[in-house]
Amino acid sequence: MSYIKAENLTKEYGTGELAVTAVGNANFEIDAGEFVAIMGESGSGKSTLLSILGTLNSPTSGRLMVNDRDVYRLSQDERADFRRQSVGFVFQNFNLLSYLTLLENVMLPLATLKAKKKDKQMMAYKALERVGLGEKVKRLPGQISGGEQERVAIARAIVNKPPILLADEPTGNLDTRTGKLIMDFLRSLNEEGITIVMVTHSMEYSNFARRILRMSDGMLVQ
Repeated sequence: MSYIKAENLTKEYGTGELAVTAVGNANFEIDAGEFVAIMGESGSGKSTLLSILGTLNSPTSGRLMVNDRDVYRLSQDERADFRRQSVGFVFQNFNLLSYLTLLENVMLPLATLKAKKKDKQMMAYKALERVGLGEKVKRLPGQISGGEQERVAIARAIVNKPPILLADEPTGNLDTRTGKLIMDFLRSLNEEGITIVMVTHSMEYSNFARRILRMSDGMLVQ
């Protein structure tokens, strides 16, 4: 049984003759533990589709089933709980807060978790240790390299131990060597059982995935 199932997912911006279809009637299934890449030209709808999968951007029509739950029929509070518990996000631009330490950045998804501060700090520390940055927890994002910032972003994404990781061009701002290190790390997370859906324009990095979904002009073409 599929873990993620998209049924006629459509996202339109504007109305009437001015409507632009960013994603049109997307149908696909992803099994638990898969590593799937979404590929396509700039503007093909890849990032929009990923944001719909992460419940950050509601579709105009269609259904998204995750573990047998129709996530867009959940209330806003229920959907926020779903995001916090089930989905980790990794963005191309890292999205780290410059005035917070690495530890504090990784603790952000734990803000609503009912736990003691020291327990949250330990969870964040273990996540940073997992990405090889346990010795730099007190540094600010501006004091580390781009590759290290991306690893902090991954630590933040996995601090809650979510079953799904969504990555939008995670190597887009990195050099080739650092990008490959990040991809090796994502593959190791996938081997541990995390379901990964990654947007990428790189054929080389798409080879880390087990399957590729191709998009063109908002439509899934393969």
